[in-house]
Amino acid sequence: MTNAEDFDFESGELSLDFGNTSEMHARQTPDELLHDFDDLVTWGQAAGLVSPARAKELRKIANTHGDEADAAYARAIGLREAIYRIFAQLSLEQEIKQEDLALLNLSLGKALPHLQLISSPTGFNWGWADNPQALDQIIWPVARSAAELLTSENLARVRQCADDRGCGYLFMDMSRNRSRRWCSMESCGNRAKATRHYKKIRNAE
Repeated sequence: MTNAEDFDFESGELSLDFGNTSEMHARQTPDELLHDFDDLVTWGQAAGLVSPARAKELRKIANTHGDEADAAYARAIGLREAIYRIFAQLSLEQEIKQEDLALLNLSLGKALPHLQLISSPTGFNWGWADNPQALDQIIWPVARSAAELLTSENLARVRQCADDRGCGYLFMDMSRNRSRRWCSMESCGNRAKATRHYKKIRNAE
């Protein structure tokens, strides 16, 4: 079981946050954070996509409809992997796989019918139709986030951590000169700096 504090929401985009729910994602054997539907709900609540009350409802439905919950979880993981591959490949200026784009389009096609305009005292906003029974509702905003990023001028700012151990963390590089290479200087960045320093000393011997 994964706790809410285990998740990271520092990438700058919801879809990238979801892609990062598998740690060391560039390795052949990443460290999974979403082990089941319950973990997916935990992530959705931590991301602000579902309220505590709705999270409780979803878990209650999952307990009585296990097969449907397992299927919803499998679809979520499939979408996550497609999103991760798409943005990782684009960050490396590689061609994406059409089957990944097709999977994203499939998820998007199922999500968008639930999108609606909501009025407020300050105007109108996009929101999601209230559907307590929909086990896929957590990934609706994720699919939309990925689509919006792919069609945004900020797409060129998507980066993948350059750590050679396979960190693979996806993030938005909002630096002025677009030179950010690491998920953070405190972790992978400092390690790379220390490695370069060690090699420099060894070469000087």
